Amino acid sequence: MGKKIGVLGSGQVAQVLAAGFKKHGYDVKIGSREPKKLAEFATKSGIPTGTFAEVAAFAETVMLAVKGGAALDVLKLAGDANLAGKVVLDATNPISDEPPQNGVVRYFTAQNDSLMERLQKAFPKARLVKAFNSVGNAFMVNPTFPGGPPTMFICGNDAAAKTEATTILTQFGWATADMGMVESARPIEALCQLWCAPGMLRNEWTHAFKLLKL
Repeated sequence: MGKKIGVLGSGQVAQVLAAGFKKHGYDVKIGSREPKKLAEFATKSGIPTGTFAEVAAFAETVMLAVKGGAALDVLKLAGDANLAGKVVLDATNPISDEPPQNGVVRYFTAQNDSLMERLQKAFPKARLVKAFNSVGNAFMVNPTFPGGPPTMFICGNDAAAKTEATTILTQFGWATADMGMVESARPIEALCQLWCAPGMLRNEWTHAFKLLKL
């Protein structure tokens, strides 16, 4: 089997990404607070389940795919020792429970802050890379658009971790744009608000971003 990937989360994003990793030959395990919640998915996909701690301990690379408000608690349950030194791909967004305002999803972070910065500060030994947060789950794995591969914007403090993230994104059919250190999670997380706006306003959800260069 390929590299061991542990997906933290039981929702649609986590399930789509876990299936994508399996499709690309990775050895995948998916985790939840209550693994039995994933029983149907495990049966259908053939992907084993476990607690957050079990999945993080198993993994060589971790995929964090949970609600933003739960992200810190999930990493705590996964365990600092189980995350230390590992690449953690962070697909979370700091979406609050308040309703959108004129189509703009509300965040619990301010403009000069980001959820990934908070997570990196809480887990300094983990090698976080923001990825997969700026598109809907229907397009996360090998999307096909008329304009060619869309762009996934990434950031993080560890260059080697971003290289690994880029390898994965290339397999998943994305062009990757490295936007720098952890602080760049601020504008990258805001892309989720921008991506959601046409959906909230006009029920349009079939788009992705593409960076054009000269």
